[in-house]
Amino acid sequence: MPTVRANGIEVGYEVHGAGPPMIMLHGATSAGREDFAAQVPLFSKAFRVHLPDARGHATTRWDLRDGWAYDLLVDDLVAFADTLGLATFHLVGFSMGASTALHFAARWPERLRTLVVAGITTQREPRAAVARRLMDPDRIERSDPAWAAVLARRHDPIQGPGAWQRLLRAIVAEVAAQPLLGPRDLHWIDVPTLVAAGDRDPFVPVDHAWGLARQLPHAQLLIAPDCPHEIMAKRPAVFNDACAGFYRSTEAIARGRSAHAWREADGPT
Repeated sequence: MPTVRANGIEVGYEVHGAGPPMIMLHGATSAGREDFAAQVPLFSKAFRVHLPDARGHATTRWDLRDGWAYDLLVDDLVAFADTLGLATFHLVGFSMGASTALHFAARWPERLRTLVVAGITTQREPRAAVARRLMDPDRIERSDPAWAAVLARRHDPIQGPGAWQRLLRAIVAEVAAQPLLGPRDLHWIDVPTLVAAGDRDPFVPVDHAWGLARQLPHAQLLIAPDCPHEIMAKRPAVFNDACAGFYRSTEAIARGRSAHAWREADGPT
């Protein structure tokens, strides 16, 4: 797996396909190759897909004693895109990655061709309460040793022994404290957007997903039936079909946003 030096860390990532650039941001405790395993074969036919691992996750080493915050993830995304020379790109985020994507879009909407966010709410609850319950390392080790083993295999070889427990505790603390986006922030996200959620997502009630889509200037909404949080993995056909239609319907707009950025920069970057 290649790495790139960005924002002071070595970011591990995968890249697939050819075409307009796309960055896909995974959810908390996971990795890019795992969260988007059902999307990469399709998306890489039309895009050059970049799958970075977030700091402290999988192949992107980070000592959690040096702090961990969502703002760092946004800075990492900026540096990752800059280092790879991606002036504009399509952005896809799930859960934690969707939060990162929304915060990036609120600051630099002009850099995005399109935006897809899945499994995210801009409200504190029930997200924080569900995270406290589901991401409790002691409960996982006691009640779900199989998942504990998966988390250890995913993170500990690069991050060090016991890293997954420290990571989960850091994520839970940050979800409870991170700054939230308000209506004024969302108003700046003038990029074509698809908001996706499952109708049984414990983190994101359906009305939260609907409310987020209503506050974004150019958003479409997908609610997948009989679906929990992991919409891309649990309902891949529904999610992929919705994304395919979304990208077809926004192709001309995305091309125009890319051309505008090219002119603003006086040439490609």
